[in-house]
Amino acid sequence: MNPKRFFHDRSAALGLPIRMVVLTIIGMIGMYVILYAVLNTPLAPGAIYATVDNTSFALPGGQGDSPVMQVRVLDSKDVPVGGANIVLWCPSRQKAIGGVTGPGGTFEATLTNISLPTGKNEGYIAVRVMQEGYMDYSDEFFVKVRRG
Repeated sequence: MNPKRFFHDRSAALGLPIRMVVLTIIGMIGMYVILYAVLNTPLAPGAIYATVDNTSFALPGGQGDSPVMQVRVLDSKDVPVGGANIVLWCPSRQKAIGGVTGPGGTFEATLTNISLPTGKNEGYIAVRVMQEGYMDYSDEFFVKVRRG
């Protein structure tokens, strides 16, 4: 091939600018789709847990009312979680009470007219905590109740 002819041959450059523009636009659309998918992926839910001010109490005769229990819901960084739904079940699982934590992450509850499971001298109050953006928390052995 003649070197002079190589530098003056413009047939390879015909249509090159429009091809570059089209490929750039297609690449930008592809990048937008990928970024949109990544940024709109839901985040993994956080962890929460519940604590209570009294971890055990006695029921005279195996039935009666529980003391006032202050349940506190916290996240994994020990920050109070307000607006969490709480359900507490009595030891026999025949009665339950529910509520929502306040802005400080606390909920006060009294289970009324509860009883221990038939033939048992002790049982446990169970709890379940639910809040959007967090995994549900359950504890079947939240508060120990014994015959007093």
